[in-house]
Parts: sequence; structure tokens; C-alpha cells
Amino acid sequence: MIVDAHQHFWDLGTGSYPWLTPEHGVLYRTYRPADLAPELAAAGVDATVLVQAADSYEETDALLALADAHDFVAAVVGWVPLTRPDETAEAIERYARHPKFRGVRHLIHDEPDPDWVVQETVLESLGLLAEAGLTFDVVSQLPRHLDHVVTLAERHPTLRVVVDHLSKPRVREHLWEPWASQITRAAALPNVYAKVSGLVTEADHESWTVEDLRPYVDHAVRVFGPERLMAGSDWPVALLAADYGTVWQVTSSLLGGTDRELVLGETARRFYAFE
Repeated sequence: MIVDAHQHFWDLGTGSYPWLTPEHGVLYRTYRPADLAPELAAAGVDATVLVQAADSYEETDALLALADAHDFVAAVVGWVPLTRPDETAEAIERYARHPKFRGVRHLIHDEPDPDWVVQETVLESLGLLAEAGLTFDVVSQLPRHLDHVVTLAERHPTLRVVVDHLSKPRVREHLWEPWASQITRAAALPNVYAKVSGLVTEADHESWTVEDLRPYVDHAVRVFGPERLMAGSDWPVALLAADYGTVWQVTSSLLGGTDRELVLGETARRFYAFE
């Protein structure tokens, strides 16, 4: 099974995406399963993990409805109010009844407080996720965010944590530190995984090359190993820099020196626990 471990849908008609404005160009439109299905078929991708892009119940409910209607969506990473543990517990109980609800994410990189994810209420809620067997996607952008991955993974060693987009290394500027050291520290914890995704949009959108991305992917393979890496398109966000087929082809080629069967499918299947 080939799995795209990170993709989105959104509907501008719902008004649920405050971060999405006309300045985002190609992204500022509705993206539905019918837009992605032919791309998956052309690339030979069998299943996807559908990830939230709004911190709301409304979007999570909509994503689960799309998963019900489209077999290629194997798992949904939704949202629950992590700052309110009692409400988190209720939401987990409700969503856990859905066979494709597999994990939670919050747009922590949009929070003004860089320490948002390690406040006590959030850490308490993450413990509830661990108890329920759910996963946590971390969308980190600042070095501080990546440091906090270590904190929350140590606090909850049974919580499966995945760092989205390799924590957005600064590919455009060809910067290496502190990213390389921080991702190494995070990878030392056995419950921390990472996604090879979203890299083309961290590079120069107009002139990126495969070699711009290679050092970051090679380092991730070294520190995580293929058994804790998964590949994702980050579609449609990736359209800012490349089409779906190009992203998937480049990702596959960059993984040529490792066990691609794991990174291109099996790791995601095991992490999100679907068949």
C-alpha cells in the first residue's frame, strides 16, 4: 500500500480558515476529493491521511464526512480543544466512535505563544490522547516548537508523536542549524516520528531543485530510520511550488537509498493504525 501521509481538503464556503486569504494565490479556492482523486491514480497512491487545516469541530466533522464518502481516505487527523481537558475528553469519546478518526493536530505555529503546546492544560489533554491510543501531529515552525517535541514526548512516552514537514527546515536559505541538532534530539525518543512532506514550499518556489532538499531528507533518514519516517504530499499547499505528481516523484527519488516500502506506506499504516 502506497500512502500519502499528509494531505488536506478545505471549503472556503464554510469560512473556517482564517489563515487562508487571497494573498495565498492558488490555495485560495475550495479543494475537494474530486480534485485529488485523479492525481492519486496517476501517481499510484492507494490511500491518504487527511489532516486538519482549521482548529474547529466544524472542519473535523466535515473531514470525517468526506472520509466516509471516499475510500481512499484511510485516516483523519482532526482537532479537539487541547486547552480544555474536560472538553477534550468528551470530544475524544465522541470522535473515537468513528473508524477513521486516528489522531489530533492543532495549528500551534499560528499561536502567538511559542510555548502553547507545553502549557499544563495541553499536556494534560495529550495524556488523554495517549490513553485513547490516538496520535498527535506537531506542525512546528520555530526552533522553540521543535524543542517542545522533546518535552511532550518525554512527558507522555506512550503518545505517538509525528513532526509534520520535518519541522519546516529553512531550505530556501540553505540553513542547517539549529534544525539538524534539534531534529536529532527529537528523533532520539522512540515515540517520535516525522513526515517527509512540505519541503518544496520551504524552498524557493520558483527555482528549487532536488539537491536543495536532499541534505534534509538524508539527515532525517539517518536519525529516524525508515521505520519512523512517512511521506506526504502536503497537497494542496505544495501547489505553491509544484504539482502533485512532481512532489510525489521527487519524494520517492530522494528516498532511493532507504527502505521506500516503509516510508511510502507501511510506517504511516502502522502509526495511524489502519489496514
